[in-house]
Amino acid sequence: MKRFVWERYWSVVKKEVIQIKRDRPSLAIALVMPLMLLFLFGYAVNTDVSDIKMAVWNQSPSAASRELVEQFVHTEIFQATASVSGYRELEAMLDEGTVDVGLVIGPDYTRKKDRGEPAHIQLLINGSDPNIARTAMSNAQLIVQHQAIALQEKNLQKQGLGELQLPLELDTRVLFNPNMESIVFNIPGLIGLIMQNVTMILTAFSLVREKERGTMEQLVVTPIRPLELMLGKITPYVGVGLFSFCLVLLVGTAWFGVPVKGSIGLLVALSVLFLVTTLLLGIFISTVAKTQLQAMQMAFALILPSVLLSGFMFPRDSMPVVIQWLGGLVPLTYFLEILRGIFLKGVGAEALWKDIVGMGAFSLLILAVAIGRFRKKIE
Repeated sequence: MKRFVWERYWSVVKKEVIQIKRDRPSLAIALVMPLMLLFLFGYAVNTDVSDIKMAVWNQSPSAASRELVEQFVHTEIFQATASVSGYRELEAMLDEGTVDVGLVIGPDYTRKKDRGEPAHIQLLINGSDPNIARTAMSNAQLIVQHQAIALQEKNLQKQGLGELQLPLELDTRVLFNPNMESIVFNIPGLIGLIMQNVTMILTAFSLVREKERGTMEQLVVTPIRPLELMLGKITPYVGVGLFSFCLVLLVGTAWFGVPVKGSIGLLVALSVLFLVTTLLLGIFISTVAKTQLQAMQMAFALILPSVLLSGFMFPRDSMPVVIQWLGGLVPLTYFLEILRGIFLKGVGAEALWKDIVGMGAFSLLILAVAIGRFRKKIE
């Protein structure tokens, strides 16, 4: 069995570095695209709902009804953008999408409120976007409950019965992301997703480019072993990917204000492992594809499932068990847990060892498969 020779390995590294310098478009993809995608998705991927456009039909104009509308607006969830005078006008605005919510205050609202009688208000919600609809409904219920409790306290005080004592109170404390901002959750995930996509596409072209240019035959007749060729080709891209990762990390923390609570050193070390894993996955694609177009198509065929199965968009716990198992075959699944663990929770390797082992095992597996594919092609 031939032994690993460092001289042959470094010759491949030098050759690939020269190739990267000559291939300016690929270098631009590696350095510029991650920043562009981070800004694009950083602002576009936002699950926080605010400024829901609301039309108000106030049939009982008074200080009490205006106070109710102001309570909706002061939450910064609702934005009173229109005033209507009937259901037909309100439904037309909901149909057109001009507003998402319609608040209807009945003509007897003020009178019933002054008498301490139950008063009803109506909220018409556009349910075409379930996220907006759920946010509007839950916040409206909280506002009305708060108003009802305040009115009940006033009525009890008028009757000389003292203040209303609630039988049960809930004290909440949100850990890791106290303000529950989606950007704090999304930015670490975006960093992993962007680095996977960019590095995989770059290396997916690597061996295919050798085939199309006719230089693969020259490599075949040399004494270079498959392992030396694989590692030699990904080493320069590890450096490029790490530099690109540092740029994206700097922008994510400085521009978007998402702090890294854990160890920067551990984050960088595990990011290198992830970069190696995705680069090897790209090399594997290049051993299967015959043209750069096929390599691009196969890369995108792997990117979409990784977005859906890794937990980037949807929580994995709510997925069927079989789908969760499939997600375990995606390296991004492990890296997202690592990123969010270090970014948000500040945990160390002792809490992330399962994800580290999973990603390392996947890296060794794909390396073995890629070497086997390449050796088969040589033979």
